[in-house]
Amino acid sequence: MSTETSPPLPTQRITVGYLATTTGADGVELGVTLARATGAALDLVCVVREEEPDGNPGRGGYQELLISRAEEWLRSGAERVPDDVEVATHVPIAESFAEGLIDFATTHDARVIVVGGTSDGLLGRHTLGSISSELVHCSPVPVALAPRGYTDPRPGLTTVTVAVPTTARSDNPLSFALGLAGHGGASLRLVSLVSLDDHPTDHDSAKEVRARHVSAARTNLERATDALSAEVESPEIESVVADGDTLEEAMASLRWGPGDLLALGSGRLGAERRVFLGSTAARILKVTTAPIVVVPKS
Repeated sequence: MSTETSPPLPTQRITVGYLATTTGADGVELGVTLARATGAALDLVCVVREEEPDGNPGRGGYQELLISRAEEWLRSGAERVPDDVEVATHVPIAESFAEGLIDFATTHDARVIVVGGTSDGLLGRHTLGSISSELVHCSPVPVALAPRGYTDPRPGLTTVTVAVPTTARSDNPLSFALGLAGHGGASLRLVSLVSLDDHPTDHDSAKEVRARHVSAARTNLERATDALSAEVESPEIESVVADGDTLEEAMASLRWGPGDLLALGSGRLGAERRVFLGSTAARILKVTTAPIVVVPKS
């Protein structure tokens, strides 16, 4: 069951989970950035919790009140969307907000689900709330996370950074990043992260361990760059090895511009074709100021 005001569906759509909060506005702004980059239309979605009938005549009236309030919120959210981006508003009924967003996104063939963080996080940083945390551990659709304060004016998508695994794995988000950069006319930055975290040094010196992993990372980046150059006409591609004693130190060596976005793969423990924020990606999320898209495996 849902109430909605929607035009005929175009080829590409982006689902934005919306609440009438500052972080909800962050999600709308990121949705606009992605829509302008890809030519997609936006669906602003505010999920209302399903009320089980219990014989109380006021139960149905209460749900109608929730729907009416959600529709009012969405009208306010839609006013943030510029005229050059198509937008529709929807109020689906579901047992949970995350479940409603996933069902809506899959039914409407959304390319990505966009949400903001929590209002108690640091400005310019990512903080997962209950909705975003659930999404990044089960969604079959890529999940885009807006850092707090993304409502500041943005110049549009200029660079897509992708964290390339140092080994061949099914959680490589390179294909998604390539498609996004290609549609948006953005440059592509391939990053391989090298640190001493979780690497025993009983038999090797720290210097030897680091040299070995840096060499492997550079080899993988060269292969990825060659493959992309064959697929995309005259791409602007940068390959970077971010090196540090810890993952956080390696991430700190990267610089982020206002039009940047980071694509991360899902953890190896996650199910196929599902988003799963692994421990490494969770650490990256905490120290990154750019919007982040977590991509399902395979």
